[in-house]
Amino acid sequence: MEIGLVGLGRMGGNMAQRLIQGGHQVVGHDRAQTNIDALVKAGGVGALSLSELVLKLKAPRVVWVMVPAGTATEETVAALGALLSPGDAIVDGGNSYFKDDVRRAETLKPKGIHYLDVGTSGGVFGLTRGYCLMIGGPQEAVTRLSPIFQTLAPGQGSLAASPHRDNRHSSAEEGYLHCGKAGSGHFVKMVHNGIEYGMMQAYAEGFDLMRSAAQANLPEAQQFELPLADIAELWRRGSVIPSWLLDLIAASLAQNEQLTGFTGRVEDSGEGRWTVQTAIEEAVAAPVLTEALFARFRSRQENTFGEKLLSAMRAQFGGHGEAPKK
Repeated sequence: MEIGLVGLGRMGGNMAQRLIQGGHQVVGHDRAQTNIDALVKAGGVGALSLSELVLKLKAPRVVWVMVPAGTATEETVAALGALLSPGDAIVDGGNSYFKDDVRRAETLKPKGIHYLDVGTSGGVFGLTRGYCLMIGGPQEAVTRLSPIFQTLAPGQGSLAASPHRDNRHSSAEEGYLHCGKAGSGHFVKMVHNGIEYGMMQAYAEGFDLMRSAAQANLPEAQQFELPLADIAELWRRGSVIPSWLLDLIAASLAQNEQLTGFTGRVEDSGEGRWTVQTAIEEAVAAPVLTEALFARFRSRQENTFGEKLLSAMRAQFGGHGEAPKK
């Protein structure tokens, strides 16, 4: 199948390679000439502009957008909307806010252009592992693009379907799913990333507890020098908390058990904030996901004004001084 791909960075470039390896024809555009050159070297076709990309595709066209969420995506989708024809499709495979997808789909609908939002999980490992695809958009367009989704997705592999799924006819076992109308794909991906925040925070706190078990202020009989790298490896085998995140933890600790070179300053992307905002709008309690986001905020500060105020209040009501910094 023929597909246009806008954005050939780490993720988009890898997706292009996987599609080419799967037998698809990829026409790609990127602001960086080096990324276009890499696509051509891999067997794709380069385009120096969006208009050139559209001209090189046969109708009905499909253009997959892999650029940063926000202004870049907004401008790219708008530009493509002016260039494409009825029956063509635009796919936003980045991390857009689902409400933006709903609006874009409505804007493109009168022009007869299909809009699909595809939450894409897999990161830099997707080239070899495949990508988990959460798809929103009209059924007609999803069906037409199914060869693309099948190639990008990991497939069932050796992972058996869950029990009691015998009567379910779904592509979920293949690693991609039509979740519903426009906006639903990125909605599901948003929640996916919120859960990811919570899981990462739980692992981080657990390993921090184990590392701190050797503190000198604990009773000597309760001080434990624990082999964290080996524990991570152990938990990958037969425990109830295995995951790909744990695989990454085990690899990180085996390589650098003291995590030297890391400051602990943790950034956040929009999905975590949108998840919490959506929880408020839906009046759904999501304390773990919320606290995981707040922990990232806290990681980027030294002592906050609020913490200084707490210390000041303790000094006022009880004459409590601050312990010297270790």
